[in-house]
Amino acid sequence: MATAGAAWYGSRYSRGSRDPWYRELRKPSFTPPDKAFPIVWTALYALIAYSGWRVWNAAPSRERRLALRMWVSQLAANAKWSKLFFGERRPVLALVDIFALESSIISYIAAAHKVDRAAAYAFIPYGAWVAFATVLNAEILRLNPELR
Repeated sequence: MATAGAAWYGSRYSRGSRDPWYRELRKPSFTPPDKAFPIVWTALYALIAYSGWRVWNAAPSRERRLALRMWVSQLAANAKWSKLFFGERRPVLALVDIFALESSIISYIAAAHKVDRAAAYAFIPYGAWVAFATVLNAEILRLNPELR
């Protein structure tokens, strides 16, 4: 439910090609087509939920508590990025947030690995996508200096 809530929250702001502000931004040549984002994010949110479920169902321990805190932390940063970038049109703050998100993802993977390896491995595609999204966010800022 937490993953679905974060996905819903972020989707309220992610208008992509329907948003004139976003359409008019200069974007790098490696920007995926708008149709790719809902497909990718559906798969990633499924992996996020699966991973969190596996850790949640592991035997109680200090490591499990830490992994769950990291899981919640990354989910909060994930939900906030769309609001910052699309909703508030503040790509500089979104870039700060996405760095925090990637850090939370890496911390979660390390913590989850001590609890349930499959849960940790399920986060690797998410971490890779967010790393790509970080580069994309940074490139949009570089190509649109008026946004800084």
